[in-house]
Amino acid sequence: MRALVTGGAGFIGSNLVDALLSRGDSVTVVDDLSTGKEANLASAIEAGAELRVLDIREADEIDEVIASTRPDAVFHLAAQIDVRKSLADPAWDASINVQGTINVLEAARRHGVARVVYSSTGGAIYGEAGTIPTGEEEIPLPEAAYGQSKLSAEGYLGLYGRLFALSSVTLRYGNVYGPRQDPLGEAGVIAIFCGCLADARQPTIFGDGSQTRDYVYVADVVAANLAAVTSAVSGPINIGTARETSVLELVALLGELAGAEHFEPLFAEPRLGELARSCLQISRAERVLGWTPAVAIRDGLAQTLAWTHTLPPS
Repeated sequence: MRALVTGGAGFIGSNLVDALLSRGDSVTVVDDLSTGKEANLASAIEAGAELRVLDIREADEIDEVIASTRPDAVFHLAAQIDVRKSLADPAWDASINVQGTINVLEAARRHGVARVVYSSTGGAIYGEAGTIPTGEEEIPLPEAAYGQSKLSAEGYLGLYGRLFALSSVTLRYGNVYGPRQDPLGEAGVIAIFCGCLADARQPTIFGDGSQTRDYVYVADVVAANLAAVTSAVSGPINIGTARETSVLELVALLGELAGAEHFEPLFAEPRLGELARSCLQISRAERVLGWTPAVAIRDGLAQTLAWTHTLPPS
């Protein structure tokens, strides 16, 4: 298979690129390197992946790369994912997450791409859901511009399916974590806490720490993408664990795994748009993709912590 991965130099994207290459696929990566890192692709480029540095907001450029590489499938992961930045500048957020997605879909339509797998978000789309774990039938009520822009982009996938028969599927992720997630970044509390442990710093919890999320390991997310690309199903599919973990539980687990008895958090005011609870029901993924998460939270945290300790001091 010839695959194109937007956002392929990022945390999830680069792990997906490695998996595609390991099974013999030809891979082109599109990334503007604003948050993704070329270092994440070092082994992939050695193995034959091609990196095209471009911004998905540039319609002509994304059209040219899809026209010249003729991928069988596009995995669309490129996005603006920072909730706080989305609230500060919703139009900028939408220019990437909505307009950028339209550019990818339009190029895919024009050049005969057989399948588009879109990476979306679970918690940020559903908002304060009435049912926990939350299924795909829940009416989306985003509480941040980020969730709204991802939901809008999902609508365009449906539109292109209805008008042009472009085959696509949306994967709504829980909180993804694992190796290559930036400990200094704005997204990814597990990566940030691992960075605190590596640097012997106290973690900061916004709010009282009782807020819960559905933490799903990156290798499981990669497996879901590989299952989705060979499937004919469409519409949204939740990719999570159907298990809630609180922020306080994360601190306790990481401290235990690291042997850091005094890994005590600092507390700060809760942040605007942050949900109290988020957890995804995953029965549709099990039914239509044959996918279930394989990595338990404790094992995933141990692997993430081990990877963080390989990084140079910040």
